[in-house]
Amino acid sequence: MSCGSDAPSATISSDSAPERQAEDAAAPPSAPVENVARRTVRVLLPLPLADAYDYAVPPDLEVAPGHFVIVPLGKRLTIGVVWGDGSGEVAAARLRDIAEVLPALPMAEALRRFVEWVAAYTLAPPGAVLRMAMSVPSALEAPRTEIVYRAAPPPDDAALKITAARRRVLAQLADGPALPAAELALLAGVGTAVIKAMAGIGLLEGVERTMRRSFPQPDGQRPGPTLSAEQAVAAQGLVDRVLAHTFSATLLDGVPGAGKTEVYFEAIAAALASGRQVLVLLPEIALTAQWLRRFEERFGAPPAAWHSGLTSLERRETWRAIAEGRVGVVVGARSALFLPFAHLGLIVVDEEHDGSYKQDEGVTYNARDMAVVRARLVSAPIVLASATPSLESVVNVQTGRYGAVHLPDRHGGRQLATLSAVDLRRNAPPRGQWLSPPVVEAMKQVLAAGEQTLLFLNRRGYAPITLCRACGHGIECPQCSAWLVEHRFRRTLVCHHCGYNEPPAHACRSCGAVDQFVACGPGVERLAEEALAHFPEARLELFTSDSLLNRDEAAAAVDRMIAGEIDILIGTQMAAKGHHFPNLTLVAVVDADLGLNGGDLRAAERTFQLLYQVAGRAGRADRPGRALVQTHAPEHPVMQALVSGDRERFVAAELADRRAAGMPPFGRLAALIVSGPDPAAVDNVCAVLARRAPHQPGVTVLGPSVAPLALLRGRHRRRFLLKAPRDVAVQPLLRAWLDRIGLPGSVRLQIDVDPYSFM
Repeated sequence: MSCGSDAPSATISSDSAPERQAEDAAAPPSAPVENVARRTVRVLLPLPLADAYDYAVPPDLEVAPGHFVIVPLGKRLTIGVVWGDGSGEVAAARLRDIAEVLPALPMAEALRRFVEWVAAYTLAPPGAVLRMAMSVPSALEAPRTEIVYRAAPPPDDAALKITAARRRVLAQLADGPALPAAELALLAGVGTAVIKAMAGIGLLEGVERTMRRSFPQPDGQRPGPTLSAEQAVAAQGLVDRVLAHTFSATLLDGVPGAGKTEVYFEAIAAALASGRQVLVLLPEIALTAQWLRRFEERFGAPPAAWHSGLTSLERRETWRAIAEGRVGVVVGARSALFLPFAHLGLIVVDEEHDGSYKQDEGVTYNARDMAVVRARLVSAPIVLASATPSLESVVNVQTGRYGAVHLPDRHGGRQLATLSAVDLRRNAPPRGQWLSPPVVEAMKQVLAAGEQTLLFLNRRGYAPITLCRACGHGIECPQCSAWLVEHRFRRTLVCHHCGYNEPPAHACRSCGAVDQFVACGPGVERLAEEALAHFPEARLELFTSDSLLNRDEAAAAVDRMIAGEIDILIGTQMAAKGHHFPNLTLVAVVDADLGLNGGDLRAAERTFQLLYQVAGRAGRADRPGRALVQTHAPEHPVMQALVSGDRERFVAAELADRRAAGMPPFGRLAALIVSGPDPAAVDNVCAVLARRAPHQPGVTVLGPSVAPLALLRGRHRRRFLLKAPRDVAVQPLLRAWLDRIGLPGSVRLQIDVDPYSFM
């Protein structure tokens, strides 16, 4: 979900004790069993277990692969999925019976194969992946029923009195469907007692009906907007792929404002018209509101949404409706990839380059890459859309694995925002401030013209570090190797890694000095304070995950921006992509160098993508836009590429560097993260791993080294990094390396194939 995941940790740990659970599953039954051959099946359980277990099928049950069943596990009952015929490795006397078959539709074979594929690629236990595909256990139960009332045949008793109230009830039912008592009473303007009385004397009859939430159906035949010639060609290319009903992967590459969404909407329309379901993945919950509005305008009805903000009832009804084919389009975060689609005919991954698609906890997977796998398994096309495609997708296009559709110009002939670098070495802000004179002057001009400004700083809170003036002591998280971030508006210090928080301190824990703390560096709250000092009459608002806690709050902020109720919007990466603000003409990036620090493999790529996207928010309507990028290194290749607008040159240079270093997308990486509360125990495990590291031509193992985040949530962390050529499968290497590695109960070993984070 980030949406958040319900998956258990995909780690190797003795905490899960799969051997003990295997013994529980195969424990002898409590009653004697006749010595006759019984059918056995393998049942996969949504637990971090390495394999499915054998169970016996009672004679009175009919089960087939994909059926959801209730089985005994130790002293409890649990839900699993029939995965195939039994292995025959368990003695008949030790087999336990399946207790019940649940009434849900069976899990489709393509989804079962997808679970196996993800588990094999990520080296996660299959049961841990299955849990993501069984995220709503209540949806597997029989749906609830209710009593609805309809008019009964006229009774024989001619003297039966028909009052005015009863007449209104009968009139309400004359041309309509049967209704529950409360709804019928409300529509007829009577009490529910009248309904019950009419049923008692034979004027109405009650009928039991399955309770199902009805979902509006988007209309694939509904005419869309008039597309430009370029858009029409691109759209037709995608439509042809949809109508082929076979797998294909296409990169939809277009500059900000080129109309990529309207183009892939045409592919969605084609899928709906052919009776297929569509999955659209979005990386940020903040993108959903404006996207949903555009979708409903185009198709006359909203899609079904899937994210962590749904209630348990909404999740159950949506999950079941998707499985039954009653939902045409689903839009959601990465967890939506594991939903039980009945007739999936198209997948769209919007902002396909976004790092939010990578899940770093539990089962570590990249939803963009796994979406391509799921599309292949169901023989459906997938569209990957972005204004700044990932280098992996660029190379896949170059090698012919993906097709490509290009939109090089903004819709309606509008020009991209002009982008200029502000050299902070020559145009430094006044001491204690963060907005350079050129940015302040540009903001004055924009405000005078009645236009809007976006100040972009990808750093939440008021200040990233709080130091004692007397001794230099910084306030750190007690559970992580990280500074506590001051959130002055909420009057709290917060760790952005584990969530630990505490009130602002007055006395230094190191030297005892009182009221000597000083905030160092800017966050968005501090930037808001400075902007208001410059422009006290301006209407200012923050656009961050701290200030907008859910989708509805984000939608309201977007509406206020579009309505012109905000003059200065200050945002983090939530504001960088996907939004269309017609009156926004100035974007100022406060610290463009922020993402270039740390030596991350993808630092330059991600910085370019983020800054290019945020600059693309300006000038999307009739007024021209401009972007100012504050930097201490205007000569850096990323800054040069942004100013020149030469994306292709930057991509070519970055790919050349990656190729020379044998790094992705021209090589493979896999990370091992060893963690535990006792650093000595962690180091002992690392020593064993280091001795057994694979030795193979072209394969390099780096580490163990202390992780940049050496302490996270109270656990000490060490990292290994395995580097291999592109044509080497790292999974067999990792399996052989980790085979028979014993772990103390407190130590965990996490495997991250294709890591995106190196923290």
